[in-house]
Amino acid sequence: MKNRVVITGMGVLAPNGHGLQEFEAALREGRSGIRYIPELKDFKFACQVGGVPQNVEPIRENYFVPEQLMSMNENIGYASIAAVDAWKDAGFNVPSFDCDEVDWDAGVIVGSGIGGMDTIANTVVPMVNSGNVKRMGSSIVEQVMNSGTSARIGGLLALGNQVTSNSSACSTGNEAIFDAMMRIRSGLAKRMLAGGCEGASPYIWAGFDAMKVLSRKFNDRPEEASRPLSASAAGFVPGAGGALLLLEDLETAKARGARIYAELLGGNVNCGGHRMGGSMTAPNPEGVKRCIRAAMADAAISAKDIDAINGHLTATFADPYEVKNWTEALERGPDDFPYINSTKSMVGHCLGAAGAIECVAVVLQLYKGFLHPSVNCTDVHPGIVPFAKSIPHQAIECPDVKVIAKAGFGFGDVNSCLIFKKWEE
Repeated sequence: MKNRVVITGMGVLAPNGHGLQEFEAALREGRSGIRYIPELKDFKFACQVGGVPQNVEPIRENYFVPEQLMSMNENIGYASIAAVDAWKDAGFNVPSFDCDEVDWDAGVIVGSGIGGMDTIANTVVPMVNSGNVKRMGSSIVEQVMNSGTSARIGGLLALGNQVTSNSSACSTGNEAIFDAMMRIRSGLAKRMLAGGCEGASPYIWAGFDAMKVLSRKFNDRPEEASRPLSASAAGFVPGAGGALLLLEDLETAKARGARIYAELLGGNVNCGGHRMGGSMTAPNPEGVKRCIRAAMADAAISAKDIDAINGHLTATFADPYEVKNWTEALERGPDDFPYINSTKSMVGHCLGAAGAIECVAVVLQLYKGFLHPSVNCTDVHPGIVPFAKSIPHQAIECPDVKVIAKAGFGFGDVNSCLIFKKWEE
């Protein structure tokens, strides 16, 4: 019998709030964290808005000693803050560095889509080109290696189980949570931190601007720029941040009297193989539908059990196709379609951090019994109009919502779907 997995702690550093209380308030209010970024204009970006966590430096200085800060770029810093918050939220203490105790039953899986590009662009390339390699310092490698984020968190919290970083584009956060769930299910760990992070850097966002997939029509109205499900959607808004969830074996959580936010019933990850319309930048619809159906099967639920969907929904041409894939996968038409909302409407697309930040939003909605709005979509896209009644435009109290599906569909034709359930004894 597989072990049941529950959520006992969460940490989030999002463009519209740090910490669960501030983030929940922003979700309920439909408060955007998207702002005009003058630096993007200086670099001649067509998109000059983004979602970036605010006032982070004082938080970093309060959480970490100077020696730790020296090797923390934005990507690692965002994840480390969220990890400490999630660990403490679950009722654990952050161990001191002079303590020799290691938690062999706890680990972390946290990844990013692109990672330490700011360190490479601002430090590595200029210093190499100028012949100053010897002056680069000893912390560069740990800031740019893919596993630097998870390694840093493993050291901060003395984690002795699996400590690794993953990368699957926009599905990164969901995939990390799925992998952590599978490890706990199989009895290889009792608790795992899992999630995603992404730094805020024009060097990360430049390629997307060159592809012309970023929003460029709302530079003078940043809060209106992210428009998932909307007829006037004009591309996604780049974002940054970090979030981690503490997944725990149910019996372990009960034994220590932990507060339980929700249960993670199941999930699935797959790839569309770049066939049947799938490519590096577009999902194979059959792969999407198979992922959703497999997630439901793994969770041992039926399509009618899903009360709400937190979609991938990026404010691109793909939104109507995503809704179409959901309705076909669930075999539920407009008259019977679940609620559907997009956290990206308030924070933008946080790339490798997107799935994790949005999973925190999902768990908060289940735990507190509400659904947050999808903002900026009063002009629902013509292809989605039949489903308009399922889109909340204001926060609604929904204590009866018990199951929410969280989707992520990323570059590379990679798909992920997680099924969360409201915790009930």
